[in-house]
Amino acid sequence: MRRRLAVLLTTVLLGLAGALLPATGAWAAPADKAQVLSRWTQTSAASYNEWLAADQNQSAWSSYGFDWSTDYCSTSPDNPFGFPFKTACARHDFGYRNYKAAGTFDANKARLDNMLYADLERVCAGYSGATKSSCDATAWTYYHAVDIFGFAPAGVTG
Repeated sequence: MRRRLAVLLTTVLLGLAGALLPATGAWAAPADKAQVLSRWTQTSAASYNEWLAADQNQSAWSSYGFDWSTDYCSTSPDNPFGFPFKTACARHDFGYRNYKAAGTFDANKARLDNMLYADLERVCAGYSGATKSSCDATAWTYYHAVDIFGFAPAGVTG
């Protein structure tokens, strides 16, 4: 009798635990995913630096399910005229891909494009004279290209 009671009690307790505990295998992004994404896609140098640190340690952010894929500056040169725009383009791709996945791309596109321009201008700030003017003009061209043509649907290069 004691054994039957123990088996019955164990069965009930295990069933109750299974009903009360969250299902394993069900994946959910952390509740602050949208806030982290927003923090990493602002026009400020602080936002850029925080994103860059995360990009260099992507595994620490794996539970967020971010899309880190990039084609850098798409069909434009990553380092036009020797100006290192590659990382700015990667951050822009990050913003485009993740806001598209979240279904909030349209509401964030203008800021993402402005973020790209701010990042490119930080690159240009390292130059002077005619070289800086050339860099600024190239940055402006890249900005306008994404401003005008950067509406590719989700899953397409951004």
